[in-house]
Amino acid sequence: MSALPSVAIVILNWNGKKFLQQFLPSVLTTTYSNLRIIVADNASSDNSISFISENFPGVTIIELPQNLGFAKGYNEALKKVNTDYYVLLNSDVEITENWLQPMIEVLQQNEYNMVCQPKVLSFYDKNMFEYAGAAGGWIDSLGYPFSRGRVFDVCEKDEGQYNTTEEIFWASGAAFVIKQKGFWEAGGFDESFFAHQEEIDLCWRLKLKGYKIYCCHASVVYHVGGGTLHKGNNFKTYLNFRNNMMMLSKNLNGAEAVWKIPLRLLLDQVTAWKGLVGGEGGYFKAIQKAQYNFLSWSLSGKKTEKALKRAPISSLTGVYKGSIVWQHFIKKKNSFLEILKK
Repeated sequence: MSALPSVAIVILNWNGKKFLQQFLPSVLTTTYSNLRIIVADNASSDNSISFISENFPGVTIIELPQNLGFAKGYNEALKKVNTDYYVLLNSDVEITENWLQPMIEVLQQNEYNMVCQPKVLSFYDKNMFEYAGAAGGWIDSLGYPFSRGRVFDVCEKDEGQYNTTEEIFWASGAAFVIKQKGFWEAGGFDESFFAHQEEIDLCWRLKLKGYKIYCCHASVVYHVGGGTLHKGNNFKTYLNFRNNMMMLSKNLNGAEAVWKIPLRLLLDQVTAWKGLVGGEGGYFKAIQKAQYNFLSWSLSGKKTEKALKRAPISSLTGVYKGSIVWQHFIKKKNSFLEILKK
């Protein structure tokens, strides 16, 4: 069994003691022999570290000096982990039997197969797909992310409609399997993102290098979701809108960026004003702040890696060439398959 590639499951924790108590025993049942389980702690104040030390002595702990967020937290932790594969697993994920090996097998098939995710179902309703990744992430031509099984806030029931292992555009950060060499070849996560959509940005950069991202239907996990920043949190809104624009600025080619970025700024303003009219003042302010900080970042030229040769987004696998905003909000289509139907 020593011939199996080495795998490290790395759980980034910030004040998630209750989730570790609930879900770490599940992770420890993982049936893969060449495996280490590591908790990287983002300077928690809830006794997470002492809890792990006392109750799970076989789990390695990496202590980070402060809350570095998802992106920098993982970058700093993974510098200390030497393995063939990283599995970045949220603390609020329950695994199922034989969840890991099928994903490793998909990635072992080809040197260009670089990232894989399982099907992500809801912990609270295990027949439903969960928001964070569902059955694999896609993106539309204007940079709006969605998933096989989730369009905006509408999650589908899992009826086997996505029971195929498919190449996708991005993999869920809730359960993200990546080859160590690919993670560092791409420069890791963009630390300026702090949290949210950094996994989409990383997958996009990997795709521009010719690598492939997959969802493996034979692997299933159940995700609570919103464990660190709950849905409706204005800081989460800010990060999502700011980071999405940063991602587009970094990865779109020049011919597309020159018109798509202004159009997206306009569409996001429509979203903000719609929220304000609906009484969501905090949501409105979060989007204004996101756009201001994106424009400041853009004008400062602080892009974190050398520009890649940027292929048109429509040439990449996992891209819907139309607009999911139009399909969902105007044409009232709520499922992935309905939107892709010609």
